Amino acid sequence: QVQLVESRGRSVQAGGSLRLSCAASGRTFSSYVMGWFRQAPGKEREFVSAINWSGSLPYYVDSVKGRFTISRDNTKNTVYLQMNSLEPEDTAVYYCAARATWANNWTANEFRYWGQGTQVTVSS
Repeated sequence: QVQLVESRGRSVQAGGSLRLSCAASGRTFSSYVMGWFRQAPGKEREFVSAINWSGSLPYYVDSVKGRFTISRDNTKNTVYLQMNSLEPEDTAVYYCAARATWANNWTANEFRYWGQGTQVTVSS
């Protein structure tokens, strides 16, 4: 089992940058595929990015490719999401999540463990 705690989000202007982090408890962090999701008001939770166990293989939804970078530090039990060139459409609550397997199914119900979420607001 793993517990996930995201860093505090904040408000930024369009074009700005923000790095989210997610700290995991437990000693088996490196055995989990880590992901980031987001949920805007009135919308379903949306997959954003994932990274494999070693950090060598990132994966992104098309809308954030070239702007967001996912990384992890297994020595610190932490996964990061660097967000650049932020747009108002990126406004959402961001969640980190964990699952054991790597598969081409990035729906929320495929992830077993979740953080509490953190608000990111991008103003135009």
